Amino acid sequence: MDLSHGAPFVAPIKIYSGDYPDTADSDLVVITAGRRQKPGETRTDLLKGNIEIFKTIAPEIVKHSPKAIMLIATNPVDVLSYITYKISGKPYQEVIGSGTVLDTSRFRYLISKELNVDSRNIHASIFGEHGDSEFPMWSKAIIGDVFFKDYFEIQDKEKGEHKLKEIFEDVRDSAYEIIEKKGETSYGIGLSLTKISKAILRDQNSVLPVSSLLEDYYGISDVYLSVPAVVHKSGIRQVMKVEFAQDELKALKNSAYKLKKLIKECGF
Repeated sequence: MDLSHGAPFVAPIKIYSGDYPDTADSDLVVITAGRRQKPGETRTDLLKGNIEIFKTIAPEIVKHSPKAIMLIATNPVDVLSYITYKISGKPYQEVIGSGTVLDTSRFRYLISKELNVDSRNIHASIFGEHGDSEFPMWSKAIIGDVFFKDYFEIQDKEKGEHKLKEIFEDVRDSAYEIIEKKGETSYGIGLSLTKISKAILRDQNSVLPVSSLLEDYYGISDVYLSVPAVVHKSGIRQVMKVEFAQDELKALKNSAYKLKKLIKECGF
């Protein structure tokens, strides 16, 4: 009801509660269902209860909307995206996790705030797990047309590197701080899901760090992680292979190892 009352300000759209048959023939289904993350609780603590929830959701979506793209936001999003892919039997291109889209947005915002540069001119991304083992890709980060490494050669390099490490730590830990202060993250992830949904529904072919299945990606296979992917009306058009620095590739493989271990512990 609350959302419906604001509908005239955005678009002619109908918002209502219902059951699975009401979702029939959807082009896109966004799954945010899951139990609340408690203060001090890690994303992996949420997993076992949320798997049971997803075991009831995924088959119903496939039953009523067999051609729908499934966009997963529930945490831990990489594992639940993989499990949805397995449970649903859908092609991996049609099961997408929100991944590090929000982390990347936070990252660019905090860098822009620190450097007093428009965030739209910051090109820097977070990859890997959406969680504690995620990492920043500094080797390809750019301010306008200037590489970060060149920017800080001109500035105070030692001070700059310390500040960038601090910014990344703020990105990684910010969800915990938000949950502690207001109970959940909602606005940031809502806007991120809007961005991904538009890429799908408008066939934008957007390059986004969504969570998708990796196969023989620098030796990594059978796990969902965030790397650049082209997103369009059919879901994942292409997972893009990028050249990582050695420490970044090590961090990506570390993310894969941790998630695969967790998936195995859950019986998948």
